[in-house]
Amino acid sequence: MELAAAAAAKSPSAWDQPGTLGFLVVFGMAIVLYFVFRSLARHLRKINEAARLEVAQAEAVQTAAVLGGGAQLDGVQPGGIPADAVQNPSVRGSLGQRPQA
Repeated sequence: MELAAAAAAKSPSAWDQPGTLGFLVVFGMAIVLYFVFRSLARHLRKINEAARLEVAQAEAVQTAAVLGGGAQLDGVQPGGIPADAVQNPSVRGSLGQRPQA
């Protein structure tokens, strides 16, 4: 029994050392997380831009309502909702986001 343990302890293979496999697993996870966070940042930028556009449209509608007596602005109903989204709810994407024009 001691002979097998001694032979395993003297193995020259780098794969038999306990730190090698652990390092490779952690390094692989770091690479995967880099790409996941990069993708997440890209999606968050899209959502922030859509929110900015929605606020700008709502302000434009509000301004048009105050100045023009409540008229619609480019197919946008009061509240910043496009007229086709009200008539056809399938126009909205996942999480209620409007598709990019």
